[in-house]
Amino acid sequence: MAFSLFLAAGALAALTLYYVIQWLIVCRRRHLMKKQHGCLPAKKLAQKDPFLGTDIVMQNLTAAKNYGFLDLLRTRHANNGLTFTTNTYFRTTINTCDPTLIQNVLSFQFQDFGMGPLRRKSASPLLGQGIFTTDDEIWSHQRALIRPSFVRAQVTEFSIFGHHVDQLISLIARRNYKVDLQQLFFRMVLDSNSEYMFGESVGLMSENASEAAHTFHHALDYAQQGTILRLRLGNLMFTHRDKKFRESCDTVHAYADKFVAQALEYRRSQDALPDEKKEREEGGGRQKYVFLNELAKDTSNPILLRDQIVNMLLAARDTTAGLLAFVFFMLARRPDVWDKLRADVLEHYCEPLTYEALMDMKYLRFVVNETLRLFPPIATNSRMANKDTVLPVGGGPDGKSPLFVAKHHVVTYSTFVMHRRAEFFGDDVEEFRPERWENLRPGWEFLPFNGGPRICPGQKFALTESSYTIARLLHAFSGIENLDPSDWREQLTLSLTLNNGVQCRLVPAA
Repeated sequence: MAFSLFLAAGALAALTLYYVIQWLIVCRRRHLMKKQHGCLPAKKLAQKDPFLGTDIVMQNLTAAKNYGFLDLLRTRHANNGLTFTTNTYFRTTINTCDPTLIQNVLSFQFQDFGMGPLRRKSASPLLGQGIFTTDDEIWSHQRALIRPSFVRAQVTEFSIFGHHVDQLISLIARRNYKVDLQQLFFRMVLDSNSEYMFGESVGLMSENASEAAHTFHHALDYAQQGTILRLRLGNLMFTHRDKKFRESCDTVHAYADKFVAQALEYRRSQDALPDEKKEREEGGGRQKYVFLNELAKDTSNPILLRDQIVNMLLAARDTTAGLLAFVFFMLARRPDVWDKLRADVLEHYCEPLTYEALMDMKYLRFVVNETLRLFPPIATNSRMANKDTVLPVGGGPDGKSPLFVAKHHVVTYSTFVMHRRAEFFGDDVEEFRPERWENLRPGWEFLPFNGGPRICPGQKFALTESSYTIARLLHAFSGIENLDPSDWREQLTLSLTLNNGVQCRLVPAA
């Protein structure tokens, strides 16, 4: 018995010694790496709890609950510079609004960073292994599947957009022109994008929208709210015990699964056709483009197809609807901008509205860019280091020295803060002034759709759909009256939207 205890103690001591030696080797290697590159530590945010960082987590959760998380970030950067660190759960987070550092993380040193296991775990109940949660070969394969579906031929085809904007205009009239536009934009964009992706609209703009459509819509909202809460909780994610969240994720998946089954049946039917019949059908006229059917040509994995379609549908809905909501939120408060934009739209408008006509509406492009500057769809984002690496900036008191980033440490970057830096966009950076875009040619300091290899594949799709909708509405209505005297309140889920919506009255054109 004593001998067995002696052996166990010896084994434990040997194991402890092994890990101590490994830790010392890592420390030595990191010390030499820092010395070789001349690295300096970044500023540290003052914390009451420097180890677990519970004070930082609670500050973040409280600020988000009170619609002030983005203002909290701005205050932290104002007090601590472009780049500073926080410590939570024994892990360092590098917080930055420096475009040079962001460019290195997202582009030049792309292979050194990834989504990380915490982000995958927080989002997996809803997004599974979709393009926004995966890395490496899985991500590359999914990106290759999706990219062909956003070629110019599909993006600039307005037949689907047009039908749903017609429904939006009719619905505004039925409500006597007094509406919350944000609510309607979310319904309209989900309708148009579901038709593009599934081949069938959810039908939320219809007078007779089904109970299943409303259930899916509400489930999508609740599921993504739970996802962002899990992400904010970080290592405390295990405390998130919300049965409704799980049920909402199941509802979203079940709705998407129905269309995945249809797409796979379509694939089987096409595979069964003789080659000559396929050629006749393809040559017999232009078929309606269905995003999911195209994906199904490359894979028959139903879970992969479902995860991809949920990722894309959610991203497309929230970024486009959010952009539209912020545009009209600002237009309702700036009649001078409304008048100038409407004049630009009417000068180039044609029936039916074409992509070329939209491209001629320069002031429309300025308005969209200015909205994306002040209210970027993805206001904050992050990457985790998948190995020890060195960034060329971010270290030292001025943030200009090289910065060592240890494996598993996180870089969080805020486009919201970066887009409001006066040195990039002028002293009137808080003002909504579309005219600033007449001469602006920004680089990485303007990043509304991310950058590098993971730049949003649907960027052109979202911008085209948004611009088309704005032009159609300014053609249909001659004025807009603001019915909400309050300032904007942030609603941060997976993207940035308005907690108080867009309460307004529209004036029909004569």
